[in-house]
Amino acid sequence: MENDHLAPLKHLIARQWQAHGRETPIEGLLLTSVTAPTGPIHAVYRPSLCVVVQGVKTSMLGDRAYRYDAGKCLIASMEVPIRAEISHATPDRPYLAFSLALDPGTISDLLLALDGTDDAPAGAALAVHAFGPELADPLCRLLALCDRPRDIAILAPLARREITWLLLNGPMGPALRQIGLAGSRMARIGRAIACIREGFADQLNVRRLADVAGMSPATFHRHFKAVTAMTPVQYQKQLRLQEARRLLLSEHADVARIGYAIGYESPSQFNREYRRLFGSPPGRDGQEIRRSLTPQVGG
Repeated sequence: MENDHLAPLKHLIARQWQAHGRETPIEGLLLTSVTAPTGPIHAVYRPSLCVVVQGVKTSMLGDRAYRYDAGKCLIASMEVPIRAEISHATPDRPYLAFSLALDPGTISDLLLALDGTDDAPAGAALAVHAFGPELADPLCRLLALCDRPRDIAILAPLARREITWLLLNGPMGPALRQIGLAGSRMARIGRAIACIREGFADQLNVRRLADVAGMSPATFHRHFKAVTAMTPVQYQKQLRLQEARRLLLSEHADVARIGYAIGYESPSQFNREYRRLFGSPPGRDGQEIRRSLTPQVGG
């Protein structure tokens, strides 16, 4: 039986989608409404709370599958490239969801009011939990602010702070604490990931990344794979290929030039690895997506 506390959220998401589409007036609050199952969706999740109120979605992090449906939350505690599919959606019962960016500064500030903030082993960057009914009220208030742009600057930060506090004190708390603790293993892996992202076209130097994380190369490699389900090399490859796809859609550029720009020295290797990830060679894939204009879904 459908959870009663989801009904107001469902109504608000549908209404705000009609008014604003995916991008709402509230920074970091994104909506999703899909009326049919999708093929593979490739995206980069950033630290966020994703809540499904209708339909079913599965997100893949490496070889790990995270399935979440109505009444479930996905917490992304780190920036990770994923592959996802929406499997249940119809015109009468569309997939409805939203994602809310999580602010590490707010989490760190609220952690000062909590005890037991010692470091813990870094968990996976994604986790699925049940949606707590106590979250429904502040989330509804946040979504309703989209109708009152004059109030957003003052009231949205208060609602977001309340949501973050409730998350920290619930089953999702351990994952969020890892975001806010500067010295946590996950935060240190996060600093290494930032280096990979900033220089994704450069040759990967695992020893340098381990130094950034304050770990030995062997320890860094072990914790990196525990968090991301990928090796650093696999992670960099995902970022490179997703950037290539973005360039193919935003620029009518030569495929070989794009391959060189993202760090590939061999056009044949670029074509081969792009096709392995996205199912088509880059030139054809770019043409097909420009024709269909299928939106990327992050909630």
